[in-house]
Amino acid sequence: MTAKYQFPDNFLWGAATAAYQIEGSSMADGAGASIWDRFSHTPGMMKDGDTGDVACDHYNRWREDIEVMKQLKLQAYRFSVSWSRVMPDGRGAVNAKGLDFYDRLVDGLLEAGIEPLCTLYHWDLPAALDDRGGWLNPDIADWFADYGQVLFDKLDGRVKKWATLNEPWVVVDGGYLHGALAPGHKSAFEAVIASHNLLRSHGAAVKRYREVGQHEIGLVVNIEPKYPSSDRPEDEAARMRADAQMNRQYLDPVFKKRYPVELAEVFGEAWKEWPAEDFDLIAQPIDFVGLNWYTRSVPKNDPDAWPVRATPVKQVQHAHTETGWEVYPPALTDTLVWMKDTYGDTPIYITENGSAWYDPPHAINGRVQDPLRADYLQNHLKAVHDAIGKGVDVRGYMAWSLLDNLEWSLGYSKRFGITHVNFLTQERTIKDSGRLYAEIIASNGSILDTLPRP
Repeated sequence: MTAKYQFPDNFLWGAATAAYQIEGSSMADGAGASIWDRFSHTPGMMKDGDTGDVACDHYNRWREDIEVMKQLKLQAYRFSVSWSRVMPDGRGAVNAKGLDFYDRLVDGLLEAGIEPLCTLYHWDLPAALDDRGGWLNPDIADWFADYGQVLFDKLDGRVKKWATLNEPWVVVDGGYLHGALAPGHKSAFEAVIASHNLLRSHGAAVKRYREVGQHEIGLVVNIEPKYPSSDRPEDEAARMRADAQMNRQYLDPVFKKRYPVELAEVFGEAWKEWPAEDFDLIAQPIDFVGLNWYTRSVPKNDPDAWPVRATPVKQVQHAHTETGWEVYPPALTDTLVWMKDTYGDTPIYITENGSAWYDPPHAINGRVQDPLRADYLQNHLKAVHDAIGKGVDVRGYMAWSLLDNLEWSLGYSKRFGITHVNFLTQERTIKDSGRLYAEIIASNGSILDTLPRP
């Protein structure tokens, strides 16, 4: 009898990271500074004054980390490239030593039987481009396509799955709207422009890839489904505004050549109308959507919550992670079904899914026990399987994260890894959740049959 949670034979099991969060040595070997080098060294912006100067020292320890991946039985590894490591000024000259790092990493992954998934941009814009306006400069679409082509020319064929942008909503909401992330701006006017230029840049990179590449390219978005907090009309309107600003803003233009109508209300006088040719560029056909998924939200109307005028209502009946995010796996199934129903049958990869819980700073007797993370992992994988059973074309799952790492402005205070990192010694220890994940991979999910639902 077929196991209930057996996944499709070609389902791709992996884990994910991001360059600035793990690499360290961010300006070694001719690399340029990124906006995160600047932001993390600005007093008061990072918890405990943490920076990515060392992080997980992956730049020097990547071979060791591939050995960890092998122990985890990973079939795939999603990583991002530091734009300023490859092109110190963001455009023009290529830094051969920086490009060679990724060349060696890809070769090492392939030698280990692990498929590389490469993300061009995971938030670390070259500081030199930020000096020219960054995502506010319309020329950045061409700069981004040129940068992408450097990587396509070097790695395509060995890398067969590419992603343009990681979570453009976070880039804009954190970096241009609320100022909590690099580059730390607070302007609705800037947010509208940066958002549109990110999407134009995505389209330009996809178009360039079609000219020089031979495999697959897509976009990675973070979706946080919005559930109604009441049946009051004002709360439903708040839910729709929140959904438009976070979720549909970055998928409607790609699949429908338009923005959600609610955004004009959200951004008010800051909102702009864009020419049709921009949407022709943005809506380049893509091969897959990467979904980063962590939690849901239950918003209510709040006139003081700028600019969306909605705030989440905490659901006290469920557990919450160290980052305060509700644990509610059925919402992942709902999200995947919603994506299929709203945007069609484009294949989906879960490109991030994970949870932060308290872990000790070092392993105890060679072991890190993390039952809450293990529970989160197995029940969200069941939710993915439920969506597949409902006809959603989900082709892979990348656990976030391979390693404990720099959690952006939260520094090293939040641990998401399925592998523990002792940040004093850089020792790696696979956590119990990672060992469970290896068993799930080895069984292609069927071991989930033996694990109880929550």
